[in-house]
Amino acid sequence: MARDGTATRALLLVEAERQFAEVGVWQAAVGDIVRAAGQRNTSALTYHFGSRQGVLEAILAEHGNPVDAHRGRLLANIDDGTGVHHLVSALVRPMTALLADDRGRRYVRIVAQLTDLFPTWQEAPAGVDQTHLGRALTTLEAGSAGDGPLIRNARLVAMIQLMTSSLAARATTLEGGPAPTLDDRAYEANLTDMLVGVLTAPGGMAA
Repeated sequence: MARDGTATRALLLVEAERQFAEVGVWQAAVGDIVRAAGQRNTSALTYHFGSRQGVLEAILAEHGNPVDAHRGRLLANIDDGTGVHHLVSALVRPMTALLADDRGRRYVRIVAQLTDLFPTWQEAPAGVDQTHLGRALTTLEAGSAGDGPLIRNARLVAMIQLMTSSLAARATTLEGGPAPTLDDRAYEANLTDMLVGVLTAPGGMAA
């Protein structure tokens, strides 16, 4: 009977996701991923994904595309007058929803490791649809406080960093750390308020 390549690919994807979250995107050994997925062929991951980068992009697409679709539903009725809080909430809510299951928590822990990509948020990884994310971030950057485009961009990147690091910390806590001090609703509301603050607090002048 022919091997089911789809099933093998799925096993590798889930195991890579687990090890990227727990060990590190760049620290996890490809050989360990292959063995933990029950594959004897040491080239299995390369065969199905091409490289570490390929499996990372597949993980980002598998989770990120439904997240962006959710975000699109939340942003369906926005216009030029939509407030910052509403836009930030539309970024936060689809991500906090991921904290309800193991794979979603792993995804947010992976995203938080990709800080080098945050300044180039306009460039989506291969296979990732971030149409609605890009729309929201563009609007938020233009409306951020601060004198000059460099400061507004710096605030936006800082907001992304704060959001992703907070979500990753929350995911780790939910996976066995001490009980969180805030329940899910309070956490989401507080994170949204903090991110709004990063964007809207009075700022200094650009250098």
